[in-house]
Amino acid sequence: MPLPALADRASRDASVTLGLTLPGDTVLYLLLPLHASVFGVTLPEAGLLLAANRLVRIAGYGWVARGYHRFGPRAACVAATIGAAAATLGYALTTGLIPLLIARLLWGLSFAALNIATQALVTAEAAGAGRRSGRSRAIISTGPMLGLLGGAMLAEIIGPQMVFLALGIIAVMALPVAARLPGGPGQTLRIPGRRLTLPSPLDLWAFVQGLTLDGVFVVGLSVIAVAVSPEGATLAAGVSLALRYVAEIVLGPPGGLVAERWGAKRALVAVSLASAFGYAAISADLVWAGVVAVVLLRGLAAPLPALVAAANPGVLRVPAIAGMATWRDLGAGIGPLIAGLVLPLAPFALYAGAALLLAAMTVVFALLQAAAWRRSV
Repeated sequence: MPLPALADRASRDASVTLGLTLPGDTVLYLLLPLHASVFGVTLPEAGLLLAANRLVRIAGYGWVARGYHRFGPRAACVAATIGAAAATLGYALTTGLIPLLIARLLWGLSFAALNIATQALVTAEAAGAGRRSGRSRAIISTGPMLGLLGGAMLAEIIGPQMVFLALGIIAVMALPVAARLPGGPGQTLRIPGRRLTLPSPLDLWAFVQGLTLDGVFVVGLSVIAVAVSPEGATLAAGVSLALRYVAEIVLGPPGGLVAERWGAKRALVAVSLASAFGYAAISADLVWAGVVAVVLLRGLAAPLPALVAAANPGVLRVPAIAGMATWRDLGAGIGPLIAGLVLPLAPFALYAGAALLLAAMTVVFALLQAAAWRRSV
């Protein structure tokens, strides 16, 4: 089989593996805040659980990358699939903070391995890498989108924990697909250590975006939905979160074109300010209008890596992108912790605060000259 065809098949299999296992994580963001008591935790503890997988990835990403290089995509993805399935079944079969925290940490490391494999296999052959990348994103996003819709409907019928039992069985079905991946050592990955260094303005902006768009918004959506629509809240929140993946598939390419025409900075400043207005609408009780606006705008927010690359040319580019990703992950990890503490007391004030923080950080960033974005290394 020609090398491009082998690369196509390996990339497809890695993407299918991740697409089958990822719903176990994304559906937890929907159901855990709504049914925290069923899982034997409080809402602040639910915030900790939803943050744990991202925080452990920051600590363990380099270790997982070295394991991928040593054992190769097949072994890494088979082990990660077993870990992801075990974590998802853990949500179904255990209750309480400690067992669920162990499952979340296991999921975080499993996702890191699957994510590395997917990205490495997409770019293993230069010919067709762009096509494989687009197809991979569509395959991976399909899993969470369908999982959120199905999980939202089934949770009211069979209960939230039984939803994860079904998702765990689906994750097990990824094992034969993972076993088809190439064996032997994996390609050498130049993945910089995910350590925290002094943040650049871009890092701080990425941190705030992770805190608000990836952390507070996703965790708080279920609780806000119950407050404004007690009947059908789970389904409404599930559809809204599923729309995020549709938006990424449909609006990601136009977002890139807009960034090329207007400039990445100008496009992202506009998207961030519009997202802040979406948060403000939620806090002003225009909940579903604000939710849809934020979800759709998130699909346009793809050009940030391009902006980082332009501001940090040459040898600074890869460390800058890695640093930005680490700070965004940190923000996305801290966001659920804050949401879990504030949501029981003042859910709408949480979104008002997120709106002010995102708008203020965006305005400060917009006023900076390009030289000030550069990362110090």
